[in-house]
Amino acid sequence: MSLIITDECINCDVCEPECPNDAISQGDTIYVIDPSKCTECVGHYDTPQCVEVCPVDCIPKDPDHVESQDQLQAKYEKLMAAKG
Repeated sequence: MSLIITDECINCDVCEPECPNDAISQGDTIYVIDPSKCTECVGHYDTPQCVEVCPVDCIPKDPDHVESQDQLQAKYEKLMAAKG
């Protein structure tokens, strides 16, 4: 399951540099997470780093993008293979 940033985001800029997959970017009004790149840090860390650093706790799991641990691992492997 990828994560999503809710409208409680205060644009503090701490989540974007923490994402090892470059899945977080500045949207029109708040930061957004690209579900095709978000692995919840599977393959990199034990916990999602954006969630760890978020001061307002506005990054829950995205119910529209449900994925198993195996699917997240496969996505991580595909992203790493694409990086070369």
